[in-house]
Amino acid sequence: MQLSGKRVLVTGGAGLVGSQMVDDLVADNDVVVADDLSNGVESSVHDDAEFVQADLTDESAVEAVIDGSFDAVFHFAAADKYVNTDDPRPQFEENGEMTYNILERMDEVGVTNFAFTSSSTVYGEAPRPTPEDYAPLEPISIYGSAKLSEEALLSTFAHSYDFTVWNFRFANIVGPRFGAGVVPDFVEKLDENPDVLTILGNGLQEKSYMHVTECTEAMRYVVENADDAMNTYNLGTRTTTSVNAIADIVADVMDLDPEYEYTGGDRGWTGDVPKMRLSIEKLSALGWTPAQSSDEAVRRAAEQLYDRLD
Repeated sequence: MQLSGKRVLVTGGAGLVGSQMVDDLVADNDVVVADDLSNGVESSVHDDAEFVQADLTDESAVEAVIDGSFDAVFHFAAADKYVNTDDPRPQFEENGEMTYNILERMDEVGVTNFAFTSSSTVYGEAPRPTPEDYAPLEPISIYGSAKLSEEALLSTFAHSYDFTVWNFRFANIVGPRFGAGVVPDFVEKLDENPDVLTILGNGLQEKSYMHVTECTEAMRYVVENADDAMNTYNLGTRTTTSVNAIADIVADVMDLDPEYEYTGGDRGWTGDVPKMRLSIEKLSALGWTPAQSSDEAVRRAAEQLYDRLD
């Protein structure tokens, strides 16, 4: 589907990745953003997009937002985006409810193009690099379980209700937004105490990181170039970086030399996957590869976050 001259709904369009996608789309498309602002900031929404504050776990709100005028829905909204959430049951129930509400309403009004943001956490502790066809999928976090259940629902709508679905399994996405994630966590901690940095786990956790601008560029490329009923693609880089290396990068950006202290163990929290690198060979074969390494993505995000402290 070519993303030009279309009417597009972006749920969660006030968040990190959603707002970047809105920025990408508004020049050539009519964009509507639906967000309840539990994770997003309204000022992040591009002025050329229409903004609707809506709780998408509410069926009546979804009915009011989605009508047959849309060509596609990009679904970034989530009730809780933290992998290490303190309240996992609502995370599982509300995120699934939100996705089901949207798909059901789309089917009612005849909108059948759906892009979804899943996660590398659906793989659990899998061999690396992990391809899209790896099985069995055995997530070890409630967040990963929720994403996998939503993927199963998407598969049903793709194969039984004539939807075209683009399902994206993200690596760690970084950018100029404080909130979840190790990079903003380190920037905020060092801003508060430049002498000591507390690191969850042992610092040896090693994962792939992708800057948000490359993430949305890759998403748009896949939407425009993949046309199966169910299109599942990993989004990440071919490289990884460790938590210790991220600490070094953030400290360097902030011109600091802190002492590191560790909470211990080989993972930061229950359900944390200590080692993750996604295969992006399927994405590359389609014709798109990232320009930045994990270290470069982390440094760019750290610089952007540090600038926001001023």
